[in-house]
Amino acid sequence: MPPEPDADVATAVAGVDAGTVDERVRALVGSDAVYTIRELAERAGTSLELAHTFWRAMGFPNVGENHVVFTDSDVSALRSMASQLDEGRIDMSTAISLLRAQSHTTDRLVLWQTEALVEGLSRQLGIDDTSARRLFLDRVGGHTEVLEKQLTYAWRRQLAALLRRTEAEVATREPSADLGPGGADRYPLTRALGFVDMVAYTRRSTELGSAALADLVQTFEYTSRDVITSAGARIVKTIGDAVLYVADDLVLAAEVCVDLIAALTAKERMLPVRASLVWGEVVSRFGDIFGPSVNLASRLVDVAPAGSVLMDSATADELSARDRVGTFRMVPLPAAGLEGIGQVSPVELVRAAP
Repeated sequence: MPPEPDADVATAVAGVDAGTVDERVRALVGSDAVYTIRELAERAGTSLELAHTFWRAMGFPNVGENHVVFTDSDVSALRSMASQLDEGRIDMSTAISLLRAQSHTTDRLVLWQTEALVEGLSRQLGIDDTSARRLFLDRVGGHTEVLEKQLTYAWRRQLAALLRRTEAEVATREPSADLGPGGADRYPLTRALGFVDMVAYTRRSTELGSAALADLVQTFEYTSRDVITSAGARIVKTIGDAVLYVADDLVLAAEVCVDLIAALTAKERMLPVRASLVWGEVVSRFGDIFGPSVNLASRLVDVAPAGSVLMDSATADELSARDRVGTFRMVPLPAAGLEGIGQVSPVELVRAAP
């Protein structure tokens, strides 16, 4: 039997008045809104144009000249960014990119955190989704300090790890390596790219209820994150039914591919999965990666049979040269036509028998 909600829970579930939400918002942004966007610019010592650019880059809708929206915390944030521009530490293009990065990331983050807390309340107290969301509005103040501290901690840890990886990568690379034949720009990063996706997800998702679909997607994402990150590879993005990851080492990336297929296949009620693996050059922007290698990996996974991992022949040759202990077997397959790429000779990656 689900637990009976106590009196405080029942009161909160019955309805959260606007004053409660106002109080929570004030605690987050520092006060009630007191400034228009023109007053925001004046107090921050910037142009009105920069204030508008700042707000739009943060991912928020345009505000009218007379709308009172901003607080002293907004003034402080705009002033800090303006000082970086004035001192020449960054240019406008960099400023906009940084603002978009943090806004896009935190928008996803707060949504993820909210859904996790709502789901937890629903599960723990045996209440429906609407009741859990009302209760979340009442109780969110008890979580904000911990969530904020954990965000700062995670950001510092992730930046520290990236600094170490970047140091190791550029230590042995000459600046001239950034130029290809004829002095043209090259894609600056060489990475192993792994794509893993669920087969027939679109059709199956239309047959599932919301709870079953959420469980399917959550199982896929959590399992993928656990296998990928615990091995030392890094997730670039997840797209519901697919995950793209990168690794600096091709053998490690191959191990992740094979292990992830096995881990997902072992999950109850999981759809069949398939994968691709490509070693190639990419460019990183907006927290994502781009380049012909990414396109190739995306197209290869589309033709991979369920339960298999496909590579192109160049990646297979590179892996064979690096796999000195014979961890894997390479199984050549018939040529396949890939949309936008043409004919490719795929090679299936199989873990060798012990």
